[in-house]
Amino acid sequence: MSSPTSSATKTMRGLVKSEPAPGLTYDPARQLPRGGQPGPGEVLIRVRKAGICGTDRHIWEWDEWAQGRIPIGIVTGHEFAGVIERLGPGVSHFKPGDRVSGEGHIVTGPDYNSRTGNEHIAREMEVIGIDRDGCFADYLLMPQENVWPLHDSIPDEVGAVMDPLGNAVHTVMEAGVSARSVLVTGVGTIGLMAVSVARAAGASRIFVVDIDEKRLELARRLGADEAFDGRGSREEMLKTIRAATRGEGVDVLLEMSGAEPAIDAGFEALRNGGTAALLGVPSKPTEFNLSKHVIFKGAKVLGIYGRRMFETWYQMEDLVLAGKVELDEIITHEIPLEDFARGFELMQSGDAIKVVMQVSD
Repeated sequence: MSSPTSSATKTMRGLVKSEPAPGLTYDPARQLPRGGQPGPGEVLIRVRKAGICGTDRHIWEWDEWAQGRIPIGIVTGHEFAGVIERLGPGVSHFKPGDRVSGEGHIVTGPDYNSRTGNEHIAREMEVIGIDRDGCFADYLLMPQENVWPLHDSIPDEVGAVMDPLGNAVHTVMEAGVSARSVLVTGVGTIGLMAVSVARAAGASRIFVVDIDEKRLELARRLGADEAFDGRGSREEMLKTIRAATRGEGVDVLLEMSGAEPAIDAGFEALRNGGTAALLGVPSKPTEFNLSKHVIFKGAKVLGIYGRRMFETWYQMEDLVLAGKVELDEIITHEIPLEDFARGFELMQSGDAIKVVMQVSD
């Protein structure tokens, strides 16, 4: 479509959560955000590529979490790479034509965490594609503070997955895996990234568990020492892990699945006094043996949300530029925006790991 800077057009294509039911609606004539006019301190970004996330799958399937969080009528999506199209008044750090990605957690007011270096868990926050219009569209508005310039050596498809890579980096760094044994439960996109990041961060031994053999094999290629099929014997898995960890269990659990059986098995495998970093989002409330797994075990449990703004962005950019994380095999499919339904079907079937949509040239 024509650029809003060179045409009077006021519409764009977008994927919209148009009704409280599974699926998304392709809207070829969605109104441009604010008519394409960024406000003070904002930039208008032309989206080139956008990644489909596990959170987007929750929204697509309209599970219990999505029903309680997602407003009807919103443009979804929060992983992207694009080009700055237009600047709002007062923008000084960017210019039209700059290649960018962005932090999708937008702080909307001052509170304790936003003032003490923890903006990623600020109370007053909006998330693109969840609380406000996101990136599954031709154009996206963002505050300049949330925009991240893409290095010339980072291609668009990698820029489009910086958000989930940041989740993996944040989880690994918060857990402190250096010279420690690690179990990753769930090796979807972020779990696989976490394997690569944990290896780069100096984990002594990495175990993974999942129910998809192709992903388990990829985890091995990315640096996992042992890979277990979650449909097999839990007792055999625990026996193998303990035999490799002085009979104690792993030092660190990185929980990426949100699946109740995986959470339970992960805490079973964690040694007394170990650290559990939980990123996976369950689709509904889960049962958990708090006494056994946390209190009597003396476990340190970390809830992981988003990325540190912007410490994690510097960390993941350095890892990518140094060639320390492997993403080529994780990004398995690239499809046009209009073929979005196939992208979600590929994720649901397990045929895809990471799907990136081509939004514009």
